[in-house]
Amino acid sequence: MPGRQLEGRTHLEMDEAERASRALRGRIGAHRLHATHDPRETTKAARAAFMSSFEREVDPDGLLEPEERARRAAHARAAHFARLAYLSAKARAARGRRPRPRYGDLM
Repeated sequence: MPGRQLEGRTHLEMDEAERASRALRGRIGAHRLHATHDPRETTKAARAAFMSSFEREVDPDGLLEPEERARRAAHARAAHFARLAYLSAKARAARGRRPRPRYGDLM
């Protein structure tokens, strides 16, 4: 499976030090962005698109009244986040059932 192209090379062709350096530079950039801009403004378009996806899900043809579309979209959004919470709890429970390595097993 080919990796992402980064400066003429794939992600898989970079060594660990270069991946770590890029990750650190990315974190620095993110901190600079959040230090100089309101995150509510920088993510406003993305949040609007995400929220409108629920309206398109419940009314793809745009036939419902705005109030009914909003009501159904709110339920679709709640169902989405409830499903994520369910899957998260299920994953945590599965991790809890796995045997944990003892300290001596790690050496």
